[in-house]
Amino acid sequence: MRNAYERFVRPLLFSLDAEAAHHLAIALLRGASHVDPALRALQSFQPAPSPRTLFGLTFRNPVGLAAGLDKNGVALPAWDALGFGFIEIGTVTAQAQSGNRKPRIFRFPEQAALINRLGFNNDGADAIATRLQRLRASGRWPSVPVGINIGKSKNTRLEAAAEDYLYSFQKLHRFADYIALNVSSPNTPGLRSLQAGASLSILLQTIQAQNRTTKKPLVVKIAPDLSVDELEEIVATCEGNEVAALIATNTTLDHSSIPSATDEEGGLSGAPLCEKSTALIRQISARSTIPVIASGGIFDAQSARAKFEAGAKLLQIYTGYVYRGPGLLREIIDGA
Repeated sequence: MRNAYERFVRPLLFSLDAEAAHHLAIALLRGASHVDPALRALQSFQPAPSPRTLFGLTFRNPVGLAAGLDKNGVALPAWDALGFGFIEIGTVTAQAQSGNRKPRIFRFPEQAALINRLGFNNDGADAIATRLQRLRASGRWPSVPVGINIGKSKNTRLEAAAEDYLYSFQKLHRFADYIALNVSSPNTPGLRSLQAGASLSILLQTIQAQNRTTKKPLVVKIAPDLSVDELEEIVATCEGNEVAALIATNTTLDHSSIPSATDEEGGLSGAPLCEKSTALIRQISARSTIPVIASGGIFDAQSARAKFEAGAKLLQIYTGYVYRGPGLLREIIDGA
């Protein structure tokens, strides 16, 4: 049975261009974040507490907001009010950047999917650090863990990637309960090469050298399009560099579920990604004790259960939230 969001709100949002609808939703949640009655209204969607503990943090429930929905960290109080167990903002880059040319988000309702080629559009680490400082000073900081997802600036050469990430880490770590390194977006040229053993090792060593005093849990977000050998190398590198968890997975370049006549370049998310992501979680869990945060194709309690059964400790949602709305959290937590 479809909920009120699916019957009334989604048709209105889907009547708009996908990116325009995204900006409208974020603007409304940003406004609500500064108005107490609006936050109290959003709290009606909160599921019952279902606490989880991972890498030293306690999560109100196991369902978090995936990076990408709130790239600039403008609506944290609203996400908290809606009931997320944790919130991940970003991807944030050292340099502010506008991202790729529009249009760059595409809906595929028949497949319950999205394709995006946004390209890390965000305000940059300096501006976002200032925004988060103001939020903390306002007394409206969320009651749940906040993760900050960081990535490479497009104009930074791959050889200088580690220093680019380090700049963002230095600017933002004091606001983060954990830091996620995005080395797997398909929309920044060459970024996925940073998943390779030597490059990933250099990146992790650079960040962890700085992290010895800050001691923030470091998480790595990986692609679903990995061979067995590539995955084994990534897992071994992460284990050797004290990574707290892996996020599995980012969007996929496998568009076989999308009719060729309507296909677009970019990363595919949503229901078609579900089994590919779940299969990768199984592979990681079979090879390692490193915790996994599942992301990809979580649309209901059944798909959430599949992630947990594969070995995931926490979940993150994005495209499922776009299609199913705020009732999805309660459905997952009550049924998973």
